Amino acid sequence: MTTSQASAHSATPQVADPGQANTNNAPSARWALASLSLSMLMPSLDTSIANAGLATLAHAFNASFQAVQWVVLAYLLAITTLIVSAGRLGDMVGRKRLLLAGIAIFTVASLLCGIAPSLWWLIAARAAQGLGAAIMLALTVALVGEIVPKSKTGSAMGLLGTMSAFGTALGPSLGGVLIAGIGWREIFLINIPLGIVNWLLAYRCLPADSLDRQAERPGFDFIGTLLLVLALAAYALAMTTGHGHFGTHNIALLLMAAGGIGAFAFVETRVAAPLVQLKLFRDPVLSAGLAMSALVSTVMMATLVVGPFYLSRTLGLEALIVGLVLSGGPLVAALTGIPAGRIVDRLGARRMTVLGLFGIAGGALVLAMLPTTFGIAGYLVPIATMTASYAMFQAANNTVVMKDVRPERRGLVSGMLSLSRNLGLITGASAMGAVFAFASRTSDITMAPPLAVAAGMRASFAVATILIVVALAIAVTGHALSRRHDSA
Repeated sequence: MTTSQASAHSATPQVADPGQANTNNAPSARWALASLSLSMLMPSLDTSIANAGLATLAHAFNASFQAVQWVVLAYLLAITTLIVSAGRLGDMVGRKRLLLAGIAIFTVASLLCGIAPSLWWLIAARAAQGLGAAIMLALTVALVGEIVPKSKTGSAMGLLGTMSAFGTALGPSLGGVLIAGIGWREIFLINIPLGIVNWLLAYRCLPADSLDRQAERPGFDFIGTLLLVLALAAYALAMTTGHGHFGTHNIALLLMAAGGIGAFAFVETRVAAPLVQLKLFRDPVLSAGLAMSALVSTVMMATLVVGPFYLSRTLGLEALIVGLVLSGGPLVAALTGIPAGRIVDRLGARRMTVLGLFGIAGGALVLAMLPTTFGIAGYLVPIATMTASYAMFQAANNTVVMKDVRPERRGLVSGMLSLSRNLGLITGASAMGAVFAFASRTSDITMAPPLAVAAGMRASFAVATILIVVALAIAVTGHALSRRHDSA
């Protein structure tokens, strides 16, 4: 909707047009963006903050490390399995209304985590926290179109990308400080003041939901939702369990996931109000955006999987220095997110999508040929190039995918975009880890000699370069198909 069209509706503020950006009140739009930023920061922070406390939790609950890993896994599983359904539900009942519920669920679940008397209580509360996080992550990107004009979409996407990167980078260090200074419960209780502030901001500043759309909303696809949840859960478990070995149970889970997706597709063609209309995937822009998001996330996960071993085993760095070097990547992404979004608005999202992919491919290629004699600087420069380019890609790709989505589908498409990223991260942790271990020629990577780890690192990023070349091919093909579709 254009600015002139938005002005024509200003006489009826009680019914917010879902396609209308709040351009009439710039301060209100800034506060609304502040709420969305917090809604992106909080789930991102809790994705990584609990990792810092796993050893402490194992000691506190007298549990095995495998058991306390479910504190992290339950949260990630809940987000991955529920994020598409959360986006669709937001389209049906109102995105502001559901976001307020998601913030409340996340905040209350954080309190339950903080007072947990047992490990299984904590794991259940983390799953509930993941539900709130899925709602927040699915709807923040969807609500951008109701707050800012299309010409500023890239800047808003860049801001949200910055908050996501900042939360992920801040989590381990903040968690370590809180655990050392106060205790493990505070890594969850810190969300309570943030959640209260965020809820109040969202309530006061986000545009009202469209009453007309709510009056004629369709039914919810419970069968399709259940099948998708089960399929995604099976896939996520296949990729995250096994402790470094891909065995029979992993294959069984993958077969269950494939069967679940097949059943889901069958059901979606036959229900009156499907969770996902399969014809959406005929849109070359959406299909290309989702595929590229998954591929790029798979590659970026390699920096977290491979990097620590290369820095510690090959370069011989102490744990503190390794942590500082690893935080360099997310820090670069956080610092470049907002400028990247502004560049996207100025030079065009599709062009910047391709440029971002070239930057990621260039950084991965350098790492694939990196001599160990270059030391820390030789590792940091290509990593900084990759993460800055990733910030550019994220802002541009999200803008391309979301810019022309019909208002009644924004929540669903935003959820699918977030899901593609999560599936890429999960796949990257398993697949890139497997490539790394295979190329290092060892069954126990923690005991591999320095040269073997270096060889594994180079092989992993060689595969990463190939994946980004595939993403570039998808970008070029998708843009060509889109232009042909637009001219038809």
